Amino acid sequence: MEYNASNKYIESALNSRALRQDLISSNIANVDTPFYRSKDIDFETALAREAHREFAGDNNGGVPKLEMAKTSSMHMDPADSLLDLNPTLFYRDGHLARNDGNSVDLDVETTELSKNNIMYSALTEAHKKNKLMFQAAVEAAKNL
Repeated sequence: MEYNASNKYIESALNSRALRQDLISSNIANVDTPFYRSKDIDFETALAREAHREFAGDNNGGVPKLEMAKTSSMHMDPADSLLDLNPTLFYRDGHLARNDGNSVDLDVETTELSKNNIMYSALTEAHKKNKLMFQAAVEAAKNL
């Protein structure tokens, strides 16, 4: 099977979800560790960076970047704000720390873990369906 763009996105998303799974599991494991602060990853930033690379032509075999049309010389050029995005690891400190300084909220962590598991499962199903569609197209082409 050839490697296509949708496989690359699914692979990147699965890797990010696996990293998030590890971080949330680490948070749960450290629920009783004094002064531990729960960590998370900004998954959407990583996905936006990958999509920008694909569609803007960065590392994509010289595919031209889609330019914004300007109807006046007074218009400003768009900012390339997505070029410098990296997945951001951050501390989830929105919850009050306990007396021991630990900020892990077990309810929040288990909820985030469940949401991440659902997204991971959806991505694996999308990967399977993508593979089956590609195989069906190859088989149909063989029968022509």
